[in-house]
Amino acid sequence: MSARILIADDEPELRNLLQRYLSEQGLQARAVPDAAAAEALLARERFDVLVLDLMMPGEDGLAFCRRLRVAGETIPILMLTARGEMVDRVLGLEMGADDYLAKPFAPRELLARLRALVRRQQQLGAHLGPQSEEATRFGPFTLFPAQRRLERDGQEVALSTAEFQLLKALASQPHRPLGRERLLTLAHGDDHGVSDRSLDVQVMRLRRLIEDNPSQPRYIQTVWGLGYVFVPA
Repeated sequence: MSARILIADDEPELRNLLQRYLSEQGLQARAVPDAAAAEALLARERFDVLVLDLMMPGEDGLAFCRRLRVAGETIPILMLTARGEMVDRVLGLEMGADDYLAKPFAPRELLARLRALVRRQQQLGAHLGPQSEEATRFGPFTLFPAQRRLERDGQEVALSTAEFQLLKALASQPHRPLGRERLLTLAHGDDHGVSDRSLDVQVMRLRRLIEDNPSQPRYIQTVWGLGYVFVPA
């Protein structure tokens, strides 16, 4: 079955172009003009990736992305930004986006990024297997890799796909310092296409979720000049 893509963008010409192009490339694409319409579709149908414009009338892309993640929605999100400034890209990642693309862009580049997100999601499901991986406990948290679930004192903690993949990669190598490239490969595969800066933002987001004091992390510690190390106890 082909991947299903939901596009939320207020530019009619771009919506029509992307919907037609992605459909021609074998993907099932739906396009809506704002966050409210996207939310309504997400509630009714399953999609593999959400393409979300940063600047839209009503609720903007950043606010919608943040609200989805707080609610526990884990669909991969690719953020579109017309400005292309680093501050916008970092904010998008901090809000829970998995990737970003600055306008104007070539439809072929968007297609490649969408396929990469779908592939990572499929690899994640394949790696999890049929409920076979052991749980990892650290502090009040329990990570269940097979169920793609993190709990704190028995209550589920909402994680995006990127956050879960990163935590799972770290937890698979406890007490072993991991360079950024090695960590990215473990989390997202050989063709990850993720920058070191994006990784650092993902680590920051994870720390906010699991650390009592993110500025002095206990579980995800920085190894200066190398990367990060997971210290469960």
